[in-house]
Amino acid sequence: MARTAWVTDSTVFLDEELQYHPDIYTVPLTISLDGEEYTDGVDLTPAQLFERLKFLKTPPKTSQPSVGAFQTLYNQLAKDYDQVVAVLLSSKLSGTVSSSEQAAKLVDIPVTTFDSHILTYPMSALLKCGMQWIEAGESLENVIEKLENIRDTGETYVLVGSLEQLHRGGRMSGLQFFLGSLLNVKPIISFDNGALFIKEKVRSEKKAKEKILDYFHLAYEKNPIKEVYILYGSQENHAEEWRRELKKGYPQLKIVRCPLGAVIGVHAGENTLGISWYNGLA
Repeated sequence: MARTAWVTDSTVFLDEELQYHPDIYTVPLTISLDGEEYTDGVDLTPAQLFERLKFLKTPPKTSQPSVGAFQTLYNQLAKDYDQVVAVLLSSKLSGTVSSSEQAAKLVDIPVTTFDSHILTYPMSALLKCGMQWIEAGESLENVIEKLENIRDTGETYVLVGSLEQLHRGGRMSGLQFFLGSLLNVKPIISFDNGALFIKEKVRSEKKAKEKILDYFHLAYEKNPIKEVYILYGSQENHAEEWRRELKKGYPQLKIVRCPLGAVIGVHAGENTLGISWYNGLA
């Protein structure tokens, strides 16, 4: 069996099982705050970021890992592994996938770069599936095909804490930002092939949350959903409220609460809250 190294980036949320796994390696993104650069997950926590955001003179920025960072890691992995699979955040949100693909051309070890079309814990769910199938002896080609099939069944709905930050970071067009800011409209943000778009505009946060839960109820009626991921910025208490509500209606459901991390916090804001699941993950 080919020895496989699994690579991801710092926007992922690794639970205890993955955080200490010997075959998982993380390449960090960079955050710039008023000219000072920080390595995501290393010298800037989400709590520190949200506090700094209140006093910044210029909009914060994030940067993808360099081609060289991936190249260095892949060369190191070539000493102990036969192949590398990199599961990375959506290429529509960052150039991280592109950096990995360019680095793959510069090293001797085979590297497969997989665009997750998502971020945070849903990336971890894909990682776990891929690792399980490789360990079971399935070919890499089959594993990538199965991961693509699961990825394409994903649904994610988010109430962004700061539309202004999302707009400034280039993740939402000026027109979308303008429409979302009118009349206290609360837009529900979703993903289409890895890109953000406004799924629906609702007049209050309460109604928006109810609408998101309706999306889940409809999906659950059609698919054997076993787990759901609650995504949040700094408001863990709001995430816990959603967890309790979902657990009451679906006691058998596995529910994972996932903090979004500093890079995502730069663009979405600390009050961001959403849920995500895969309809094809049985």
